[in-house]
Amino acid sequence: MSLSIHLGIDDTDSMRGGCTTYIAAILVEEYSKLDVRWLDYPNLVRLNPNIPWKTRGNGAVSLRFQADKSMLEDIVDKALNVVERESMIGDEGVDPAIAVYVGDIPDELRRFAYTAEIDVVDIEYAVKLADSLGVMRWILKDPKGLIGALAAIGEDLRGDHTYELIAYRTQQMRGNPRMIDPNSVKAMDEATKGETYANIDRETGRILITPRGPDPILYGIRGETPEAVYKAHRILKSYEKVERWVIFRSNQCTDAHLKARRTISTLKPYVSAVLEGVVFGRPYTIPGGHVVFKLYDNTGILDCAVYEPTGRLRFIASKLMEGDRVRVYGGVKPFGGSLTFNVEKIEVVELTRIYRSMNPVCPSCGKRMKSMGSNKGFRCVRCGFRDMDGAKVEVEIEREVKPGLYMPPPRAYRHLTKPPERYGKEKSGGLIWFHPWHEP
Repeated sequence: MSLSIHLGIDDTDSMRGGCTTYIAAILVEEYSKLDVRWLDYPNLVRLNPNIPWKTRGNGAVSLRFQADKSMLEDIVDKALNVVERESMIGDEGVDPAIAVYVGDIPDELRRFAYTAEIDVVDIEYAVKLADSLGVMRWILKDPKGLIGALAAIGEDLRGDHTYELIAYRTQQMRGNPRMIDPNSVKAMDEATKGETYANIDRETGRILITPRGPDPILYGIRGETPEAVYKAHRILKSYEKVERWVIFRSNQCTDAHLKARRTISTLKPYVSAVLEGVVFGRPYTIPGGHVVFKLYDNTGILDCAVYEPTGRLRFIASKLMEGDRVRVYGGVKPFGGSLTFNVEKIEVVELTRIYRSMNPVCPSCGKRMKSMGSNKGFRCVRCGFRDMDGAKVEVEIEREVKPGLYMPPPRAYRHLTKPPERYGKEKSGGLIWFHPWHEP
């Protein structure tokens, strides 16, 4: 009897190393040897990035395939062995979990995944949900990892999604500087422009596809299609051996955490949200170069913080004025007994008009005239024209900010941030199979 199996894994890494996608990559090889029938690429699901107790990348993975019922025990054993061997289970705060669901994904799991992407999820609720749906689970320490494991199963990427090809290092190279030819990264970026994104930060020239930590990832290329990321992978030149690579389907670069429109009064710590309101007062800069402005709607007022690493976004925030209507995207953090909204991007909806009283323009030569004294009219110093009855005029001042969407540079993107080049390319379903999608 053939079963549709959904296997979710989360919470295997720490700041010292480890990577949940690497565990998935090993299992792709192991399960392929069992001749399972893959239903999807491995899914890489990023959860709410504003959770303070998140894993390093806040990403969980799921594997979806059909296999004979008699293989289920072997499938679970392989997952347990790899997780126990490759996770950083001995480190504090690392709580690996494996969840297995058999059958069609229920709507309750989809709703759970949606919540985990935008809100705070209670562990007890995750356990109760798993019990009620008959989800098999293996908790290797505390149950915290169950949240991501369930969410990875429930997020089946029926909506917008992207792809990432992740290449992994050999064991002996981990912890050493990554040896990628920077010129090949530039060539790859140029050859796949519009198909891949966030490869290079153009302001600084910094290469973004290589992480900087001790984890096993050599590089990750994110793009619109599996063909695009594979093409980019083929262009790259690495001076170290690639142990394995896999193409993941993901909610990365989709703004999956920014789906909930909220009002200020409904905010609570650590939720991700989109707010629309009016700027109150003038923005100001605090130590560290961070810009803060107040936003109000008809339910309340709060501080919005635009942090120094967001680059040009700080400049935009600093040029906002009282009365401007804006839409802000980001997450809520408690600070000093109140809530602060950490801004990821700003959409200027409507600008307040600013006027300044200025001397009138000479009707003869077009130069702005000078006052001859109180109630004595104006005189043009260029052509001598005099206007004894002239009065100051109200002139609208051009704003340094225009209506539109403003984003940070790529170096400040979060995993879920949708790049500007993805707007208008959002997908709805439609899995694209491409081969090869993994090696080995």
